[in-house]
Amino acid sequence: MLSGLISQSVFLGVLITLGAWFLALALRKRFDYAFVNPLLIAVVLTIAILLATRTPYQTYYDGAKYLSYLLTPATVCLAIPLYEQLEALKKNYKAILAGIVTGVVTSLLSVLALALIFGLDHAEYVTFLPKSVTSAIGMGISSELGGYSAITVAVIILTGIIGNMMAQPVLRLFKITDPVAVGVAIGSSSHAIGTARAMEIGPVEGAMSSLSITVSGLLTVVGAMIFQNFIQEASGRRSGGRGQSERKIMPRGGQERRKAYHGIQRADQEFQPDPGLYARVLRLRL
Repeated sequence: MLSGLISQSVFLGVLITLGAWFLALALRKRFDYAFVNPLLIAVVLTIAILLATRTPYQTYYDGAKYLSYLLTPATVCLAIPLYEQLEALKKNYKAILAGIVTGVVTSLLSVLALALIFGLDHAEYVTFLPKSVTSAIGMGISSELGGYSAITVAVIILTGIIGNMMAQPVLRLFKITDPVAVGVAIGSSSHAIGTARAMEIGPVEGAMSSLSITVSGLLTVVGAMIFQNFIQEASGRRSGGRGQSERKIMPRGGQERRKAYHGIQRADQEFQPDPGLYARVLRLRL
């Protein structure tokens, strides 16, 4: 019954989303813990409602999509605190640029290291490369490089939520207190969702984090184009010089199947037909 009501109502998806958000904010004010994250709680509540009412996601999205129209003006509004802190930006531009570049390179290197450790293929690897930029930029990078853009969006959101939750504990752990450093660290690692937490910390932190989002996005586009080739080169060395097409043919899922595959290859290469065999067969038939 409630599923039908959601499908028939134009704006009920908006009401569900806003209701989950305001309830999450109330819980945040009541329990001031890092894991009580409003965005995470709102997502969980919305999913729970859709599962309980057996409402398809597309039906919910048709009613809630109007909220996405506010994403662009909300992003533009991030320039306001940056303008207000323009003097701090001019004074510390070298440190800010160095911090953003370091954050982008660290993000790309961490994805490369994890991909090599877990044996990810090229498509899986490039899916995770844009994890620390906004979803609009990340989806474009992932699609262009041959990744799975739907998974990229999920990874980006998860990265932002973790950054929002863990920013302050990590900063306290490493005793990072400078407002510029705090803002750059949060913005270059957890994009807009982390920036929301930076704005709660202070105006300078929020402004530097807003700047880091834009610059990190541009640098990640360039860096991802370079880093996309590293997995393929590493895979080629591990496979003994085999080409990409041959690696795709080789079955995955066990050492025994790999041994069988190589055994068939060796047998095929070692087989030398006897030229006189065909002549003998012809004489017998005659």
